[in-house]
Amino acid sequence: MKSKNCKIILSLIVVALFSQSCVTIKQGEVGVKRKLGTYSDQGYTEGLRVYNPVTSRIIKISTQTENLEVGLNIPSKEGLNIYSEVSILYNVDAKEAPDLLRQIGTDYEMNVILPVFRSAVADVSANYFAKDMHTGERSSIETAIKERMATYLDDKGIGVEAVLLKSIQLPASLSNAIEEKLEAEQQAERMQFVLTQAEREAEQKRIEAEGIRDAQLIIAEGLDDKILQFKSLEAFDNLAKSNNAKVIISDGDMPIILSDK
Repeated sequence: MKSKNCKIILSLIVVALFSQSCVTIKQGEVGVKRKLGTYSDQGYTEGLRVYNPVTSRIIKISTQTENLEVGLNIPSKEGLNIYSEVSILYNVDAKEAPDLLRQIGTDYEMNVILPVFRSAVADVSANYFAKDMHTGERSSIETAIKERMATYLDDKGIGVEAVLLKSIQLPASLSNAIEEKLEAEQQAERMQFVLTQAEREAEQKRIEAEGIRDAQLIIAEGLDDKILQFKSLEAFDNLAKSNNAKVIISDGDMPIILSDK
């Protein structure tokens, strides 16, 4: 009975030691062995990895896209501070993970990425006005910050994918001024639209008036004496066919109806 219990205890000890001497590296991760305080040059890819827990340890680092969010005041060209929440999208190069751990350690977000980001923001934003962060210039600012960070972090094995400025809060005075300007621009656009419509209507009426005038000129030019005499004869003919009694005075050219009985 005692022998059986000893085997069970021994088995549990073996299982416990084995569980402490192996680690599973998942997809999107890289493992770096540290033996007696020294990191190996080669990282481990996904799979089950066994090591000596007495002398070694395997440090796992994510190689997927990570989102580091930070809120800070961004200085503008005119000296204003604009608060913004920022997302820094980055990834770690698996091949560079051993050097990253040797040179910086596991807390590379706080020790490297954030300081580099704050420095890049200060350098880039000083070239833009506060209003630019609320317009199409925002994408230019984001790209410039990303490129400035990449010049330092690429050599560390950290790739900056994007820098996204979110929830930008301008000073109240500037925000009101921008809104007033936008409203004034909209009113000016509406007034220009009204003026354009009025000009089009005036032009249409002018064209119609010219058409009527040209038609009258054509008719007037075509009414010579013979045509007038012909029209007079048509009028006499129509009067002659009428059954109503009429008193007509004529000078031989045009009939004039005085009464109808």
